[in-house]
Amino acid sequence: MCESFPQVKLGDLFEISKGSICPFLFPNEEFAHHSLPAFDASRGPAIEFGREIESNKTLLSEPVVLLSKLNPRTSRVSVVDPSNSYRRHCCSTEFIAYKAKQKAVSLNYYRYWFETDFFRRRLQNSAVGTTNSHVRVNPGETLNWKVPYPDIQEQNKIAEILSTVDQAIDQTQALIAKQKRIKTGLMQDLLTRGIDEHGNVRSELTHQFKDSPLGRIPVDWNVVELDTVVEFVTSGSRGWAQFYSVEGATFLRIGNLTREHINLRLDNLVRVSLPKSSEGKRTSIAAGDILISITADLGIIGVIPKQFGEGYVNQHIALVRLLPSKVDARFVGWYLSGRGGQSQFEKLNESGAKAGLNLPTIRKLLIPIANPSEQVKISEILDSIIKRIENLYSELHKLNSLKSALMQDLLTGKKPVAPLLDSEVMV
Repeated sequence: MCESFPQVKLGDLFEISKGSICPFLFPNEEFAHHSLPAFDASRGPAIEFGREIESNKTLLSEPVVLLSKLNPRTSRVSVVDPSNSYRRHCCSTEFIAYKAKQKAVSLNYYRYWFETDFFRRRLQNSAVGTTNSHVRVNPGETLNWKVPYPDIQEQNKIAEILSTVDQAIDQTQALIAKQKRIKTGLMQDLLTRGIDEHGNVRSELTHQFKDSPLGRIPVDWNVVELDTVVEFVTSGSRGWAQFYSVEGATFLRIGNLTREHINLRLDNLVRVSLPKSSEGKRTSIAAGDILISITADLGIIGVIPKQFGEGYVNQHIALVRLLPSKVDARFVGWYLSGRGGQSQFEKLNESGAKAGLNLPTIRKLLIPIANPSEQVKISEILDSIIKRIENLYSELHKLNSLKSALMQDLLTGKKPVAPLLDSEVMV
């Protein structure tokens, strides 16, 4: 760790708040309760009546930095200022509540310091317990640890810079959540009502619909068994381990499928090298093939993209090769991954298919058939929103990397912040 800033004991700057309260003695009072489950759910408190809080808690009457002492491998750090609320605040005794002993201490600066890899490693190394899942840090021990102590102006500026990045991260996460909600709604609308010649989602108020085994659908759609639009359905063979290789063809497993979309996850690939006579050639993939998980977590869908190259599937995946003259592969993939397709897998699971789906069952899955151009348009709309979500995740990754680098440089003093004190910081 770089020690460009002066080092002092944490106990020189903070003391541990010892205030105690039994909220259940105030049954009708609302408390802001900082519990571990509440932090994990929203990074903030739960608003609860005293009667709902069963055990003694730490009363928070002054601004503090909360740090979880339980299982420090999971970082739980926040700044709480009770003066900004009309409710009384209390926290689980699994939190250490650090209260500043002097004015020249920025709680937000030390909140970020507590989140550094260096400090987290120290927490993990000092935690003790009977099992790995329940280890705790000794609060008093932490007060003897050395921490950086820049002057208060530098503390505030560093916290401001990191807070700006945090705001960008929060905004990006909110956009991702919004786009996911839009995707869910669009999937339900487009895959059951379709779009008309003007590009609008059909409505029963303005368009004709009919009953079908899949529910109400546009009058010019049909419902068919998957078997009627496939060239063949197969699944992978066993014994692939002997063909594992550093280089070679892509070997797809259930871990390469995701419920987030119908694209493949390619961050954890296995390669295989097959002899020409190998029976595994039977499961060679091609662009447009639909992959369906048929064991364990049933009904995860993937579609092989164009120019994917040589690849194979294992025995836990069904490979469905469609007739491109009849259906658009991505339309079928999207439908099977949506509510209409997943409800069929859920019924099969409930009826005793937990050990796995057989290929005849896959052939009997029902899908809607729209006209070819409508299928393609629906697929393009859903693909476009997935692209937006992927771009947002890429931006989120960049922001998290930026924050990590800034924390390393600024919190330790490795990069001086003094030149920025008199100028606006653009992140």
